[in-house]
Amino acid sequence: MNKLEELRARLQDIQMQCAAIRDKADAEKRDLNETESKEIDTLLNDFDVTEADIARRERIEAQTGKLDQPQARRTSPDPLPQNSAASADGLRNTTLRTPAERGRWGWNNFGDFAKAVRSAGVQHQVDSRLTNALTTYGSEGVGADGGFAVPPEYREQIMALVAGEDSLFSRTDNAPTVSNSVTVPTDETTAWGTSGVRVYSRAEAAAMTQSKPQLKDMTVRLNEIYAFVPVTDELLEDAPLLSRLLTTKAGEAIDFKINDYIVNGTGAGQPLGILNSGALVTVAAEGSQIASTIHAKNIAKMWARMPARARAGAVWLANQDVEPMLMELGFQVGGAAAADGKTGGMPLFVPPGGLSALPYATLMGKPIITTEACATLGTVGDLIFANLGGYFMPYKAGGVKSDVSMHLYFDQGVTSFRWTLRLGGQPWLSAPIARKNGSNTLSPFVALATRS
Repeated sequence: MNKLEELRARLQDIQMQCAAIRDKADAEKRDLNETESKEIDTLLNDFDVTEADIARRERIEAQTGKLDQPQARRTSPDPLPQNSAASADGLRNTTLRTPAERGRWGWNNFGDFAKAVRSAGVQHQVDSRLTNALTTYGSEGVGADGGFAVPPEYREQIMALVAGEDSLFSRTDNAPTVSNSVTVPTDETTAWGTSGVRVYSRAEAAAMTQSKPQLKDMTVRLNEIYAFVPVTDELLEDAPLLSRLLTTKAGEAIDFKINDYIVNGTGAGQPLGILNSGALVTVAAEGSQIASTIHAKNIAKMWARMPARARAGAVWLANQDVEPMLMELGFQVGGAAAADGKTGGMPLFVPPGGLSALPYATLMGKPIITTEACATLGTVGDLIFANLGGYFMPYKAGGVKSDVSMHLYFDQGVTSFRWTLRLGGQPWLSAPIARKNGSNTLSPFVALATRS
């Protein structure tokens, strides 16, 4: 790699670092703190210095080329599209002054970019920002090449939605990888078990008893998930609506599919979900419990099956149909408990903004996240007590990849957009945790059995 290539790669790296800091603050719904602001200012200054160095080196190379070759005939450049942020030479010799401009490659919004792609494929009017932005142009004359890479800012908007505040993915033990298969060592022994690393006592001068970790390999394969969206020419004419459809809706759809895999995945060509894993603990219904109800005792027993050290980061996952039942729950204070669990006394459920002042409703002081990934009321999976840090979810480095092609449905006047993300997932544990004192097993994933 020559010096110019190194400098250009440096620009991309700086932009990604700035975007990561911004996305973290956005995901936490807050402004940049002082440390983050200073770090971004430093990165932007480094960007400007590097960009200036690139311009100087390119100018030197251009002058060298002029001296070595005969002077070519000069022609006037094609006019720029109106309001374009780029020069006639594309982005290479253009100063994009803000991080937002750099991330968009000079486009106003995603709809603006999509309309230019459509014009390139249907009307053969190729915007210079498509052809000259580094590595963004696929040969228009070859249908299989397909089209144009999507600017980084719009790819990052999708990833920010996938890893947002209400996303289960953001709560898992997720990690980027460059491989399509990840093998990691695990040790499922406990401090009180009979295997693995052990602690002994000994008399003076007595020989020590040896022990060793009991490791085994866990292999997680990454599978591709995608959103494939053909868009008509009519919709392409409405840039603001198109930006919302292709950015927000695609991100929401990918986010839900990941949530569904985390809860219900079969492990066959997709992540292994909580409900289908060997680590799941299921709490039985009460003997006198009415069908399709949730009893206060169910909650107490589910709480008791979560390892004590895992409760700090645990949340409740619930189908929205469960909420009316939770609102009526309370710990019994004197008298006989009703069969439906609606006893008086201390409430288990606290509404959003109530006593806890948390953004979520809480149950036993832990947040409740309602999701359509959970089953309907009365069946296994309608209410899950989970510490998602116990769920390992590797994903392909770079996050969501975006592509657009005008050739696939050229005869129908339709442009296709595609977002892909390669990821895998499964619980760290392959089975519940055995107790030292007590017969009930423990797990970071606890569900309530069917009540019928």
